Amino acid sequence: MSAPRPALPAFLRPLLTLALSLVLALGLSGCVTTGLPTAAASPWQEVPLDTRSNPLDVAFTSATHGFLVGSNRLIMETDDGGASWEARSLDLPEEENFRLISIDFQGNEGWIVGQPGLLLHSDDAGKSWSRLLLDTKLPGEPYLVTALGPKSAELATNVGAVYRTTDAGSDWQALVGDAAGAIRDLRRSPEGDYVSVSSLGNFFATWEPGQSAWAVHQRVSSQRLQSMGFQPDGHLWMVARGAQLRFDGDLSIAESTESGDWSKPVIPITNGYGYLDMAWDPRGTIWTGGGNGTLLVSDDAGASWKRDPVGSEQPTNFSRIVFSQDGKGFVLGERGVLLRWVG
Repeated sequence: MSAPRPALPAFLRPLLTLALSLVLALGLSGCVTTGLPTAAASPWQEVPLDTRSNPLDVAFTSATHGFLVGSNRLIMETDDGGASWEARSLDLPEEENFRLISIDFQGNEGWIVGQPGLLLHSDDAGKSWSRLLLDTKLPGEPYLVTALGPKSAELATNVGAVYRTTDAGSDWQALVGDAAGAIRDLRRSPEGDYVSVSSLGNFFATWEPGQSAWAVHQRVSSQRLQSMGFQPDGHLWMVARGAQLRFDGDLSIAESTESGDWSKPVIPITNGYGYLDMAWDPRGTIWTGGGNGTLLVSDDAGASWKRDPVGSEQPTNFSRIVFSQDGKGFVLGERGVLLRWVG
């Protein structure tokens, strides 16, 4: 019969418990996907900006000339396709700190909207801008502007009111009777369809030209929506809290409900940071970006993902990914971070 083991001194017991906990945690960590492979190369190039403001939107008048707008009255101009940018200024009251949210051009005619209550128009490729007065009864604040042609544009607000002008902003016609309510995200397709995400992220709404009101779609999932937009084929995508991505397969936006033909949640990586936007590059590859330099790419329709090496080096949150029809692309980050697509 073996001799009994000596009892462990009482002062060592907490240390043993801590050691066992660490071993158990390390052993279980392999069961959770917290890492992704890094792509061998990146199609993105960091563009130095002499600002700490947040870029929010970008638009071009030609293949090489365009503007970048953002928080704290930020407006910058490029003449080399976005490889370099120079700060510009607008003739606005100094006491107001405008947030320039959306910019768009059709040829030389351009529009900028911002908050609080700002609408600017240019007919000379941005050499000069005139401020247009907004009706005090306008529902909500300007949020999104789309240039449609000579003297024509659509203006959408942060409560989903949509207006159109055909006389350079002198008069605006309401396109939808009832607003969608307070929103956190609003997107427009090239065909003129809109999708909005409610301010709490608990439902989304869609509107097509000709409809009298927004169609509201309640969600079954408890995961709050962050943003939604349009895939290249016109179907919808959504980004939800919990780093979830979903794709709408076969339904039109009027038929698209949470219980409809949506894919199962795609969760590329569980690193504690969510996603804020999604976009398709000219090759059809999917990109998604979010917190703490998270910039991921999938070239197999979302089945697998990789980290972008240039994006991972940026100490920022990526809020927007923008691709234009002529192949230009930009990733917009906080605190003056900008990536340019170089293919």
